[in-house]
Amino acid sequence: MTAEELFPVVLAGFVALCVECKTITRAPIPVRWIQSTSGPGTTLYACPTHAVTLGAGPTPEDELPAR
Repeated sequence: MTAEELFPVVLAGFVALCVECKTITRAPIPVRWIQSTSGPGTTLYACPTHAVTLGAGPTPEDELPAR
């Protein structure tokens, strides 16, 4: 057993993975929501730097076409 397995890194508070730069951020901002056909949807988060460029979702690409 390694030291990393014995003493895992525990992050305090709410953290999330940025969808743009793939780093863990302690100040996640929700930018997208993906609907699921089975179970609850998923919220995607961005770091404050990338949240400005991504904007608040949903975008036209995220919208479902009307039938």
